[in-house]
Amino acid sequence: MSIEAGHLQGAASPGTSGRNSPIRPSGTSDVPHKALVAKRLSQCLSPSLSSGVHQKALEVYTYIFSFIGKDGLSRDLPLYLPGLSPALSYAALSIKPTLLSLYERFILVVDPVALRPALKAVILSLLPGLEEETSEEFERTHQLLNQLKEAISKSEKVGQGPVTASGDQYFWQCVFLATITCSSRRQGGLAYLLRNLPSLAKPYDPKALLTDCDGAIDDDISPAIEAVTSPEPGLLIRCFAAGLRDEQLLVQRGFLDLLVSHLPLHSPVLQRKVNGEELGKLVAAAAAVVARREMTLNRRLWVWFLGPEDASTAGQDIPASPERSKANGITKVVTENNPTEYFEQFGLEPLVFSILNMLKKDSMKGFDKTRPFKICLSLMDRWQIGGLVVPQIFLPAMESVRQYQGDAPTPDAFAEVLRSANVFFDGVESGLIWGQLTSSLLSCLGDQVLSSQTIHNRLDLIVFIVTKFNVKVEEMLFNHLPMLAASVLVMAQKITLLVSISEDRISLELLSKLFKFVSQVLDMIPEKALRTNTSEKMADKNLESENQKFLVNLERFYGDNQGVLGPPDHSRLITVTGDILLLNAYQMVLCALRSKTLPEYFEAESTVLDKLFHKLPAKGFLNSEAILSCVVQASERCKTSMDGEVKFRDLVTIISSVEIFNTALFSTGLLYDQRLRTIIPQLLEGIWDHLSPSRPRNNVEAVRCVWRVHALSVDPQLVEGCITTFMLRDNLHLQTSYPEIENARRFATLWTHSNASPGPYGRRSSLARTSRKLSSRVAKEKDPFLLERPLLLLLDSLNDVNTELYIFTSSWLQSLPNLQVIVDFLLRRLRISLGAQDSRTTSLFTQHVSFDKVDLQEALYCIETISNFAKSSSSDDWSIFNDHMPLADQSLSGQHTDSEASQATDRTQPDSNQSLKVQDCLIQACMTILDEKFGSSTDDISGVLRLRQAAVALLEQIMVESRFDMNIGADMEAGAIVALSYSIKRPDILLQVPLMRIVFICLKRRYEDTNLPSNFNHRRIMSGDSSRETARRSVSIEKVAKGTFTQAMPSPPPALLDCLLLGISSQGAHHVLDHWVHFLNDCLPFYPSGGLQILMPMVECFSRTIRRVFRTLQAEFENVISDDPRPCEPVAIIVTLLNGFEQVLARAHDRLIQTGTSIEVMRTPEQVQGFFGNMVSGVFTPESSKSRPPAANNRFTVLLCFKDAVKVCYEIWSWGDNTSASSSRSLASQGSFNYTSLRIRNRTRRILEHMFAAEALECLESLIELWATLRQRKSDQAKGSIIINLLHVLDGSRPKNTMPAIFNALYSRTNPGALEPTRKSTLTSNLTEMVLAQFLVAYTQSLEDDAMDEIWTDCMTFLRDVLANPLPHRQILPKLLEFTSILGEKVDNTSFGEQRKMRRELGDVFVRQLTATFTSKPLSFPAETYSLDYKDEASDTSSPEEDSMSDDVVIILAKILPKFSKVLAGADRVAAASSIVSTQLLVPTLRSRSFPRNVTRSTLDILSALSRVQEASKTWRKDVGDALNDSRLFCRHSYRLAEAGWLPVLRQWVLLDKERLPEYLSRISSPTSAGIMFGVGASSARSEADRKTQLNLRRAILLVMAATNDSFVVNLTTIQEKIVDLLTATAASSPSSATRAEIYILIRALILKISPVHLTSFWPIITAELHAAISSLTSQTNHDTYNVHSILQACKLLDIALVMAPDEFQLREWLFISDTIDAVYRPHGWDSIALVDEVSEELDMKAGIIQSASMPVTNPISSGQRKPLLTSKTVAGVAKEDLVNRVLRPFFRQLSINAFESTYSMAISDWQACFDDLLVDLFDDSTLV
Repeated sequence: MSIEAGHLQGAASPGTSGRNSPIRPSGTSDVPHKALVAKRLSQCLSPSLSSGVHQKALEVYTYIFSFIGKDGLSRDLPLYLPGLSPALSYAALSIKPTLLSLYERFILVVDPVALRPALKAVILSLLPGLEEETSEEFERTHQLLNQLKEAISKSEKVGQGPVTASGDQYFWQCVFLATITCSSRRQGGLAYLLRNLPSLAKPYDPKALLTDCDGAIDDDISPAIEAVTSPEPGLLIRCFAAGLRDEQLLVQRGFLDLLVSHLPLHSPVLQRKVNGEELGKLVAAAAAVVARREMTLNRRLWVWFLGPEDASTAGQDIPASPERSKANGITKVVTENNPTEYFEQFGLEPLVFSILNMLKKDSMKGFDKTRPFKICLSLMDRWQIGGLVVPQIFLPAMESVRQYQGDAPTPDAFAEVLRSANVFFDGVESGLIWGQLTSSLLSCLGDQVLSSQTIHNRLDLIVFIVTKFNVKVEEMLFNHLPMLAASVLVMAQKITLLVSISEDRISLELLSKLFKFVSQVLDMIPEKALRTNTSEKMADKNLESENQKFLVNLERFYGDNQGVLGPPDHSRLITVTGDILLLNAYQMVLCALRSKTLPEYFEAESTVLDKLFHKLPAKGFLNSEAILSCVVQASERCKTSMDGEVKFRDLVTIISSVEIFNTALFSTGLLYDQRLRTIIPQLLEGIWDHLSPSRPRNNVEAVRCVWRVHALSVDPQLVEGCITTFMLRDNLHLQTSYPEIENARRFATLWTHSNASPGPYGRRSSLARTSRKLSSRVAKEKDPFLLERPLLLLLDSLNDVNTELYIFTSSWLQSLPNLQVIVDFLLRRLRISLGAQDSRTTSLFTQHVSFDKVDLQEALYCIETISNFAKSSSSDDWSIFNDHMPLADQSLSGQHTDSEASQATDRTQPDSNQSLKVQDCLIQACMTILDEKFGSSTDDISGVLRLRQAAVALLEQIMVESRFDMNIGADMEAGAIVALSYSIKRPDILLQVPLMRIVFICLKRRYEDTNLPSNFNHRRIMSGDSSRETARRSVSIEKVAKGTFTQAMPSPPPALLDCLLLGISSQGAHHVLDHWVHFLNDCLPFYPSGGLQILMPMVECFSRTIRRVFRTLQAEFENVISDDPRPCEPVAIIVTLLNGFEQVLARAHDRLIQTGTSIEVMRTPEQVQGFFGNMVSGVFTPESSKSRPPAANNRFTVLLCFKDAVKVCYEIWSWGDNTSASSSRSLASQGSFNYTSLRIRNRTRRILEHMFAAEALECLESLIELWATLRQRKSDQAKGSIIINLLHVLDGSRPKNTMPAIFNALYSRTNPGALEPTRKSTLTSNLTEMVLAQFLVAYTQSLEDDAMDEIWTDCMTFLRDVLANPLPHRQILPKLLEFTSILGEKVDNTSFGEQRKMRRELGDVFVRQLTATFTSKPLSFPAETYSLDYKDEASDTSSPEEDSMSDDVVIILAKILPKFSKVLAGADRVAAASSIVSTQLLVPTLRSRSFPRNVTRSTLDILSALSRVQEASKTWRKDVGDALNDSRLFCRHSYRLAEAGWLPVLRQWVLLDKERLPEYLSRISSPTSAGIMFGVGASSARSEADRKTQLNLRRAILLVMAATNDSFVVNLTTIQEKIVDLLTATAASSPSSATRAEIYILIRALILKISPVHLTSFWPIITAELHAAISSLTSQTNHDTYNVHSILQACKLLDIALVMAPDEFQLREWLFISDTIDAVYRPHGWDSIALVDEVSEELDMKAGIIQSASMPVTNPISSGQRKPLLTSKTVAGVAKEDLVNRVLRPFFRQLSINAFESTYSMAISDWQACFDDLLVDLFDDSTLV
């Protein structure tokens, strides 16, 4: 028998019976120790005991109640009723009659004043008897409740205040509260309501409603209804709402039946006494039942919404009325029971209100967002409901989804909501959808125009619907989408008129968005959807009137017929939609062309018109005359524009519009209109200015526009003539035939980008937009060589070498990638002029043909042009003359003809059978001309002579390369240098190039007697960006023969260096910068040591100049103003400067190698056969003798220059990278930017490749130094990846080359003696071994898995060498662990080599490496490191970027431990590694004196990772046990890591070892008072016992909180016994009552982690203990037992019980708080008997005040959840002596009202808030003894 049964036997005397009258001792009317007796009786009614014990306990209850009588029971009801209350829910059938008899005989006869506070608890205790309607006790229980209602009605005499609830009212309010709060007893509450709730409405009579249309409340409301709805109907509504939200289907069905029968929608209670918000809650709860898709529920809901059905129509759908009155503000005249009208009158508004509230609910959970869509979808099953609800909630529902797209916590959450919304969208009628969307847009066109932002939002919603939902339905595509597009165009036309008056920036953006949306919609509309019969005279009609008619018809279409096609008028609306679309787009485009400035949205506007032309015929809409007039006006206006950017944009838009109209009106003759010929020159003139290379922003786009204009022109020579005119335009006043230099540069830009386009040179580019309807005749008339005449103009400038144009033309020709086109063109003209006729003859030229003057002049012109062309060509260009000629060009002879047909035929001859070279052809031509018979019959002797002179000059050029032979004395050297410097400053381009030749010849003559090196006359081939330079020499590969000087070389004058620096850096020399670079290259051999002494100033000059020009180029593309002067051609200048930069560095490096500065010639990365070679054997080899100091200085200088070059190249390379894209860069010039950045990036890449080939290690260290600098700046961390990507791009930095270089750099800093001298770094870069290790990890992580095949051998060799001598590398060993784990992860993803062997080797290396890491650098935890205050400690969380750069072994191991299975092959290695981690890391950490402050999140991540490793089970479990046994664990530092760190680890620990909790409980000793001693020793022993008990309790609590719910149900009996045992402690026992706070915390943890059904036996103990603890505040009896902290924890226990509200506690909460409406509507003259209220009043009286400042807490239900009122934040900062007055007293005062408000608001319990506050208390070490 249990202890409770034993107590029971002692309490009941033998021979007494509950039915016999008790024997009362004389003079006694009370039970001794009644509190203890009541507690034991309550425990005897535990559900775990047998029914016999229950029967005996009830007999004792009967005896006691009879003994104390009515008055005694009224006084002691709070003691005895809580024990009886839960018994009926689990009592046996034989016990229930006895229990009900106990209620009838004693409880019901209690004084109503005493019964009133406990009424809710009594009702809850009786409701289980009503759950089974067929049970024996049902009727008796029902009758008992009615008797209780009558008994409580006697309390009406208690008070007569205005808000006092009568007995019936109070009873009903308690019934409602019981039904709301206790879900387990809700079935019984429903049964009672079904039988006893009065009907709250009369039978529905539509005619009777006519007499009640004024809305006044009926005066004849029955008292029964008044009792249910007074003092206010809020609880009634919430009772139904709670029942409708119940999880049980039967409960929901019963409450729906109750709604239909007792609370219909037309009830006066709902329509008049309940406000709209309350009714919305009820309707929302009712509507939510449709989500269960249960027909039995839905059928009842339809009846409630649609009203009572007639007998004849029950269960049938009632057809809709053909017409409905919609007059607002007028009462409907109802003549019959119409369900639709019933719902529209009574249920529509609250249902819409409730659904809108669901949509507006501020929740990020996907379930809350999908719920309204599911409800609406189900409501649509009844068209009477859905047809009225959906139109009002459709747009808000779509807007809710759109807003959630940006607020969704995860993409999956949004996808879930979008799926539900799509299902709802598909169920809505198309007419309703598009009618709503169209009306929302057209509502903006009223008299009061809405703000542009409102239109923006509405348009965004429509775009969202079109893109995210299924609108590709035939009805939508053919009917609604065209109407929507037309509506948007009408709106755009209205806004356009407003914008023309006042240019509003927001309105301009809105118009652009409108046109883009229409364009998007037109792409979706099928072409045949708009193929309607448009009116021929539509263009003559008034646009405003047509739009107005369209809008009226559209409104009628969607309003009356709801978007359903039927009558002819609506069919006609679909027909004229295309007309409205085309008319509005056409008129707006013409209006924009007529405006003063083309609007920003014109491009989008013209795109709409273009798409309409492709879908609709333009017949009847377009007027050629009006179109041409508008285009002419726009082009003339654009011609006079001053803003270059706006001008170019307007040009592009005008060309686009002409193309659009040209395509639409091809058959009408617009293409052949003479006025179009006047437009084309104006357009070309505007484009011409944007071809300037000094403004490269729109070069590519301008060239495209030229070819687009050429495609529009019918005359094939019109564009060619215009370009020729533009080239000569600025020089007409000078009477010269040469173009101006700027025009020449523009033509060069046109030529370059035309050749870059697909297709032959001069042909129409594929980028040009041409009409699809152009006839073949027009196409054939176009000349394929469009740029012939402008090219000849440019070649003519080669005649005069003293012009700037000559310098430009020659440089331009040398930069062309292919000169064959120009050579073939000139040879063709020469062939014709010399008499070639028949292609079948074998002779190329004839000597006996009669030539006239024109032929001679033509031949002379061709010869001179070819000669000039040859003079201007470089040595590489002479390879063109060695190419073979086409057969058509080498077999031409016969009679002379100059007909155009012959030329056209010759030009189009196919290339085949090439045999004769161009050079041979020119020699033959020259020999022919020199023949004595040539021109013998010609009268023009002078012409022949000039022709021969030209031929001789050309022949001389071909046969001899020597061009100049000048004798200049040494005395001219200084003067030439001065003059050259002066020409730079002036500047004078014409003098610079000749003077450079003079200076060079002077220098050469000065040194002609000196024995110069053998490579003096050799010029290095530059790695420029020309495609013809296919054979380049690498910096490191090109070797020159070593030579020595027989005598000392004199140095050039110092002024030469100044001149060179000035020429490179001055903007005045940029036009001839190529010549300066060549001049510099020629002058360098004259300096001793190859110019090493001038290397630094030269490199600095190049770097400064390149950066300056590059800044101007960046400013050009990023729309910023640069302080630097704008260069003429920034791209070409940068490329040229880079060429010179490379040449200077190459010569210096070659000279360094020749003079023997290096100990040994550096090997290229390609020569590396293995890694380290004989590294280990070379450790003890003595180093080579040191180089001479001057030689070492030279090498140091060269390497510093290399470092500067790497930085410059990186700056240029990173500009075009996507991660560094500037937001200010214009998308309009994206093509030019791509071209420019690609060109200079490729050039810098080649330079970097050459430098890597020469000095791989030093260049790599320079890049790593840049990488480290960028990583230190948070704003530039993303740019660090650019450097790694650059390494992947360079040919010389492949992984097999880069990885050994990184290893060399590491060894140069950690153990340089182990490296060969040639592998050592010069340490010019400021890098540490840790930075190099970080880069090694980042670089390895970025490699592809397949790269492991290349680097595996080197990596393993490196790791083995490190392990052979780990001490020098001790600082980087943790990062090398991470490096090894990355190798293992990547090898696991590949299949090369012997996988098993490789994995085994890697695992062995990793284990050894792990041991070496902890051996060479053991963990240390100095106390002073962790002695900071907790408030000053940094957070343990860090960003991923910081973790990747960290060298902390704990952080690194936390990252790599999850990869153990990939790195370590085999269970033995995993176990060994785990043991090392545990022994070397976890044990020192957990046993350190600074524990637990030395524990970080990474440490706990390691523990968590080890817990998932099966082989490490024993190791980590012991470590966790040691940590938990450490008393220092429970501190505030541990709290910061508890939930995310300690709890997951302990959860896994408890899952594997369930005996831990009983073990800790067994350590707790029972309180004992034996042998109590007094003095210091006794107090110390008691404190030690208290501390041990507290710690063991906290360990048990921590395990309960860490485990999953209900994990320790089997240990509840042990826990209960231990709690009961500890509660017997007193202030003098050992352990003492100081442990009570931990007991209360343990009970809080049980409430949170154990299901309420398992805690039934705990509540008598909890109730008694809470009562004693809280009562101690006002009594002196238990003052020593309960200290302030214990009382605070008791109050928190009460608070959490009220928040979580377990069903068993609700039967007892009336003991502590007023849990009925008395908390709000307190009766007059009535005092609460709740313990909290009594204590609050007594504390107020002791303090001498009635009111005090409220406790500093937030509203516990402000966020829709019930939160604890008393938290650690509330107590923080409050002194112990002020705790009662400042915290507990306000808490007691607010507790009852807050509890009722939480119930009234139907807020759910915030479990997480309770859990978090419990953790704070658990780790609060200030409360430990």
